[in-house]
Amino acid sequence: MRESSNPVMRGVVRDNQPAPYAGFNQAIPGAQQAAYQAGQQNNPYLQDQGFAPAPATSRAITIDDVVVKTGITLATLIAFAVATYAAIATRATVEAQSALAMPLLAVGGIVGFILVMVASFGRKQDNPAIVLAYAAFEGLFVGAISFVFANWTVADGVSAGAMIGQAVIGTLGVFVGMLVVYKVGAIRVTPRFTRMLMAGMFGVVGLMLVNLVLSLFGVDTGLRSGGPIAIIFSLVCIALAAFSFLIDFDAADKLVKAGAPEKAAWGVALGLTVTLVWLYVEVLRLLSYLNSD
Repeated sequence: MRESSNPVMRGVVRDNQPAPYAGFNQAIPGAQQAAYQAGQQNNPYLQDQGFAPAPATSRAITIDDVVVKTGITLATLIAFAVATYAAIATRATVEAQSALAMPLLAVGGIVGFILVMVASFGRKQDNPAIVLAYAAFEGLFVGAISFVFANWTVADGVSAGAMIGQAVIGTLGVFVGMLVVYKVGAIRVTPRFTRMLMAGMFGVVGLMLVNLVLSLFGVDTGLRSGGPIAIIFSLVCIALAAFSFLIDFDAADKLVKAGAPEKAAWGVALGLTVTLVWLYVEVLRLLSYLNSD
């Protein structure tokens, strides 16, 4: 069984068939849609995920739906991130900035995580209210953590704006690059590939939890301290996030080909946004290491 490494996307789609590669832009031709939907009424692929085929009164999901819904989700996140960053930057002292940044970072991160869990385990990935609420709260987190990394963890003279710009460009570059890799079939999304990626992600999460627990007792593992180990760990996280895009693209492709309802595009948008945020934060963290004293 092949699942997405992204917990959100894993709840949106699951496929028991061998994985083809390439695609992500192959919608069902309009002239064939009615006949195709008729053949999907007993499609176990959709039923396994709680989806019914698109009813006759509505159309099935297309790549355009995925692009639009993802764009709306990211626009909401970016708007809240920019507003959060600006609000923190207007504070006159470091103490005042910290008093605003740290609560926003905590609230945004915790509530965003809770909303992702609700969407994933409550099977509400296609609920636009939950998706956009996640984007808003995650925007608070992204704006606050961007300020912290770009202003407080780097050497004097490093431009915060330039560093954040580099992180954004790097994130978009990885996203586009992996989309090209998926389309040309340079890397095939196979069950073995997915299992290896999942193992790597579980390992990374386990290390993060161990590091967190030890840090509470004053033990520095070096995993997030900015040294060589921290740099290597961030590079591993960036690689895992990048490869996760391949499986997320494949999941979206499968929904399109299966004729899932149009609203399923919100689940795809949520999954891609979760991966993009993870990638951006890791790229920004790595840049902060490289620009520190």
